[in-house]
Amino acid sequence: MHILVVEDEKKVARALRQGLEREKYQVTVAHTGEEGFFLATTQAFDLILLDLMLPGRSGIEILQSLREKRCQTPVLILTARDTVDDRVTGLDSGADDYLVKPFAFPELLARVRALTRRGRTDDVLRIRIGDLEIDRVTRRVTRADEEVQLTGREFELLEYLALNHGQTVTREMLARDIWRAGQRATPLDNVIDVHITRLRSKMDADHGRRLLHTIRGVGFVLSEEEP
Repeated sequence: MHILVVEDEKKVARALRQGLEREKYQVTVAHTGEEGFFLATTQAFDLILLDLMLPGRSGIEILQSLREKRCQTPVLILTARDTVDDRVTGLDSGADDYLVKPFAFPELLARVRALTRRGRTDDVLRIRIGDLEIDRVTRRVTRADEEVQLTGREFELLEYLALNHGQTVTREMLARDIWRAGQRATPLDNVIDVHITRLRSKMDADHGRRLLHTIRGVGFVLSEEEP
């Protein structure tokens, strides 16, 4: 379970990291709004812990931008702002929960567990993106009701992209999660690119709207809209 902590107070961020890692969560920390937004849009996370008062870009701005990009990752706001208006603004902007500082760590853990249970996308058995449908039980893929014949590795790639649809998936993520490579290397990048090209030709070639897009220098995104 991978959690992104976006918190500019380094002492608080360190305490959150240490506490969450003791509970066996994988934790990535960002200390600025810009860094947090970049990580949230280029890597896959199961949960985001987001402070509101951040240098560079506020937590509310990050949250609104993520939801506009159709990022469905659960977001728990952590903030010292405790007025009703502040809570309403955060929830209306797309937050899934709101916790006021200072808080008891066991309460944070309880909310983390609740949100990660609610937000898991890998329990979805059928994924639909535009006219693309992926049945994860039968491993059958159709586009505009026409079956798309994929190899096992191509299906794994598409499934991974679909579970992260609307978010950029990097080659490093694919190397780690699909090829189970301990370290990313240039030859593996070439293999990934070949598989992506074959997948795109099978899935997008005969359709007017492309779904699989390349983000130059970063990775790939499965989306109905041009990135």
